[in-house]
Amino acid sequence: MSLAERLAADEITITAWSGVPDSLTVELLAAQPFDAVTLDMQHGGHHEDSVLRSIASVQKSGKPVLVRIPVGRFDMASRALDFGADAVIAPMINSVEDAQKFAASMKYPPVGERSWGPTFGMPRYGKISQQDWLTQSNDRVLAFAMVETRPAFEALDGILAVPGIDGIFVGPSDFSIAWSNGAVVDSTLEEMMGTVAAIAERTREAGKFAAIYVIDPKIAGRVVGMGFRLLATGSEGQVFSYGTASLLGAINQSIKG
Repeated sequence: MSLAERLAADEITITAWSGVPDSLTVELLAAQPFDAVTLDMQHGGHHEDSVLRSIASVQKSGKPVLVRIPVGRFDMASRALDFGADAVIAPMINSVEDAQKFAASMKYPPVGERSWGPTFGMPRYGKISQQDWLTQSNDRVLAFAMVETRPAFEALDGILAVPGIDGIFVGPSDFSIAWSNGAVVDSTLEEMMGTVAAIAERTREAGKFAAIYVIDPKIAGRVVGMGFRLLATGSEGQVFSYGTASLLGAINQSIKG
């Protein structure tokens, strides 16, 4: 089942978050029981070459692969799709104009302005004709616009109305900085949670998909209750930390008898 089909069926989808630009590390992460893997080019170390190579590592696991591009790099959005990505997350979409530029890079005409050339993506996808790739891609690949500032929240309805924008991805840490006027960074800041819930509600009412980064696992049930269905978590550091704590805890418990 594709990422678009999972979300359309209202299934909770949890994506790991990779910042280490190494395809072997990505392969190990993809082998874990996450539903998908996201390659982060904005704050993570992924770059054009590592995205090209790591997408294949994720696809071997049979899971969807998402790419978060750097701020304003809409050219990389098109390239990520040509490499075989199933979705792209664009940070700092603060206006309708930003959303229009992003959507244009993600969709073939007549919806957008994406150029033809799926050199790696189409062969990696399997036996599919050029015509089917063209006619299916606009629905299959997803464009997530990140809402993480006050201007983005104020423009939310306009962003949601842009053809080719498939969902909203909330960056809760940046949003907390914006909401507190730079006073605090707290991904679970209580003062903003009503607004975060409103973003999910308005996104779903517009027929789009609601996504969010979950830093604290304890908040997952709450955001799912708000309507978010794509949850990002599980960076390499987080996975190592939780896994090491569990492993050493079990060993020490056994030693103590």
